[in-house]
Amino acid sequence: MRLDPILFLVFPVIILSIVVHECAHGLAALWCGDTTARDRGRLTLNPLRHLDPVGSVLLPGLLMLFRAPFLFGWAKPVPVDWARLRDPRNDPVKVALAGPAANALLALGFAALVRFAPPAPGPGEAGAWWGFFAPLGEMGVVGVISNCALALFNLIPIPPLDGSWVLMRFLPMRHILALQQFRLLGIVLVMVVLAVPAVSHVVIYAPLRVAVRACLGLFGVTAGGLL
Repeated sequence: MRLDPILFLVFPVIILSIVVHECAHGLAALWCGDTTARDRGRLTLNPLRHLDPVGSVLLPGLLMLFRAPFLFGWAKPVPVDWARLRDPRNDPVKVALAGPAANALLALGFAALVRFAPPAPGPGEAGAWWGFFAPLGEMGVVGVISNCALALFNLIPIPPLDGSWVLMRFLPMRHILALQQFRLLGIVLVMVVLAVPAVSHVVIYAPLRVAVRACLGLFGVTAGGLL
C-alpha cells in the first residue's frame, strides 16, 4: 500500500479544524457564564488537550489511508456545565452553533489562502523561490472542503451533533429528554447517513459543493474540478 503524500497536507488541516471547533464551544460557554472549559485547560489550541486517540487520529487516519468514500471522526467534547449558563433556554444553542461558525470562518480563511498562495513552478522554473510554498494552495483547498464539511455535518439535527441543540430549542421538555436518551442510537443513525449514498448526497455532499463554491467564489477562485 503506497502512502499518498497528500495525507501530509490533509491531516494537519483536519486536526486544526477539529481543535478550533472545540475551542469555539468552550469560548462560547465562557461568554455565556460557564468557566468549566477554561478551568480544565481546554481553551487552548494545543491538539493534545482535545484529541481523542481513536476518534481524532486512528479512525480518520485509517479512512484516509484506505481512501474511504467519507471521513468521520470526533474530538473529546469540551466540558460544559449547562446549569451555569446565564440563559438556559438560548445559551445552549449559542454554544452549539459556535463550533460550526468557527469552521465557517476557517473555511473563508483557507479560501483566502487558495487565492493568494504562489502557483506551482512552471517548466524551467524548478528553482523558483515560490515553488517551496506552492503546496499552500492545496492545503487551502483541503481546508475549505474539510471546514465546510465539518460545519454542515455538525448542523445535522441528530444527537450528539450540534444541530440537535438547535432542534431541542423548539421542542417540549419530554421530547428533549427522549432525544438525550438515544445519543448512542444517534451515532448509528449518523453513520447510516454517511454510508448511504442517496441520503448522504442530499444531506451532505450537495450542500457541501454549494458551500465550497461560495467560499472560493468570494475570493474569485473557481471550484473547477476540485469537487
